[in-house]
Amino acid sequence: MNVSSPLNGRIPFLDLDFDALDESGAVEAVLSLQRGDTFAYIVTPNVDHLVRLHRRKDDAALWSAYRSATLCLCDSRILLALARRSQLELSVVTGSDLTARLLRAANLSSAAVIGGDSCLVRDLAAKYPHVRFLHHRAPNGILHDAQAQLEVAKFVESCAAGVHFFAIGAPQSELICALIRERGKAAGVALCIGASLEFLTGIKRRAPRWMQRAGLEWLFRLANEPARLWRRYLVEGPAIVRIWWRWRLSFSR
Repeated sequence: MNVSSPLNGRIPFLDLDFDALDESGAVEAVLSLQRGDTFAYIVTPNVDHLVRLHRRKDDAALWSAYRSATLCLCDSRILLALARRSQLELSVVTGSDLTARLLRAANLSSAAVIGGDSCLVRDLAAKYPHVRFLHHRAPNGILHDAQAQLEVAKFVESCAAGVHFFAIGAPQSELICALIRERGKAAGVALCIGASLEFLTGIKRRAPRWMQRAGLEWLFRLANEPARLWRRYLVEGPAIVRIWWRWRLSFSR
């Protein structure tokens, strides 16, 4: 099977279309989208996201939230390795690295944070003094709280910032971004970036670079948060190999 040429700039893999952008290209795209008068959003699927999607094959809203994203960037070296076994060359653009590059950009003057608490925003403001941060503190359980989702949508629609960091986890970030775009009242660009802001401010530790390059960031996170992450990485995560194998057979046919 040789399908390494992207179709319309996108590479089909595991039933999603990934954008053929490196980190610098992604930064440039975000800084351009922040000036748009319509709402755009970026998803960064990793193994956990793909396993959830394929476990919920019939969840049309969830699949649509990922497939309707303005950009879909690979956030996993494990996915990168599986793609290479299928003769596909994805670019890894992690949400954490993309967020860090954006917050260091001289032409980013304001940003909104959806999620986290006041301490997180205070630490961000101290680390990136050239950025004016706006904040919406989303409640726990927002995935099943339609009113809270609507409040996030209204905050983004009225917000002056051009870049919105969704730090409320998956899949709620992706689903709410899809809702905002469907409402058609917001502008700028949103990034679904998980725990990236917590890594940047030191609330959580990120794996050393050598572990990231070796595809072992999951092991570092498991060692640091075993009670929360053991099931994700040891029980659910390995299903990605079966998902990839089935996709590969289907795609080759």
